[in-house]
Amino acid sequence: MNPERFAVLISGRGSNLKAILDYWDTQDPGSHTQRSTPALVISNRPEAPGLQFARDRGLPHVVVDHTQYPEREHFDDALTTCLEEHDISWVILAGFMRVLGPGFVSRYSGRILNTHPSLLPAFPGRDAMGQALAAGVKISGCTVHRVDGGVDTGPIVAQAAVPVYPDDDDKRLGERIRSAEHHLYPRVIAQVIAEALP
Repeated sequence: MNPERFAVLISGRGSNLKAILDYWDTQDPGSHTQRSTPALVISNRPEAPGLQFARDRGLPHVVVDHTQYPEREHFDDALTTCLEEHDISWVILAGFMRVLGPGFVSRYSGRILNTHPSLLPAFPGRDAMGQALAAGVKISGCTVHRVDGGVDTGPIVAQAAVPVYPDDDDKRLGERIRSAEHHLYPRVIAQVIAEALP
């Protein structure tokens, strides 16, 4: 059996990328992770620190710099070409700070996963932690969802809740949510891909 190859797309520190790679590194033979494999890392920012996690493992990594493509469609085309060259079946967004266009989403329909730092549908888009704190909620968390044509609107796959404390700020709440993401996201990726295979 050839495992399904997936790419992880990042823009920054790559903490979720590290969690994903660590999870695959530590799984026993015969686990559901054996049906998939991280095969490529793409960053839209040349200076993204998270690229070092790919370098450390000898994992193929590519920069597709969005600033070199004035039209979003051209950037999406460059991403698609890169994915095809590396025989990628699934796209995993991990702190990837670009909205993918409808053509790209349609091409990989049902095979793009994202994690978002809120309990969607609450607080989509940027600054989810700030939105949660401003709303005064007592519980926040993270959501893994399939990507559709909207921003954080795709079908929810899994969620994990974390408490919001009275003295929280963006940093403290963000650290708690990231910890939950690091536990949840790799397991959901492995499960979703395994369940999609015959």
